[in-house]
Amino acid sequence: MTVVVNKPLPEFEALATGNESLSNQSLIGQTVVLYFYPKDNTPGCTTEAMQFRDKYKDFVKAGATVYGVSRDNMKSHDDFKEKLELPFELIADTEEKMCHMFGVVKNKIMYGKKVKGIERSTFLIGADGILKQEWRGLKVPGHVEEVLKAVKALKKAEVAA
Repeated sequence: MTVVVNKPLPEFEALATGNESLSNQSLIGQTVVLYFYPKDNTPGCTTEAMQFRDKYKDFVKAGATVYGVSRDNMKSHDDFKEKLELPFELIADTEEKMCHMFGVVKNKIMYGKKVKGIERSTFLIGADGILKQEWRGLKVPGHVEEVLKAVKALKKAEVAA
């Protein structure tokens, strides 16, 4: 099963830093920002993580929880999180289950070779467990502000409903 905008998330289970265990059911009741990134400690991913870190209080104030997702293992995530002082948890998707479910595994050309990599993507999930919005193949500059605006708009819509 892959995710579809305006549909509930398929069933999944994942482990995150901080000994956190997540599933599609455990996320119900909270607005969630899931951002997928290629690799810990690489320039673009470090910049993106720091931007989510720097806006984290704004996301919390707007009523959203943030999770970063990559194929790195828990040790790598723990080190990355500590080094950048990230206030949110990172999901270790070492078996690529979530990456495939969200359709972010893409063929990329790296140093002239075809490799399978993670396409930088972000997903906004409503408190009802439904995928509200997605950003795929995005560029880091300005992206975090755009996601924050979408969270605020979603919260306004939920309050009005």
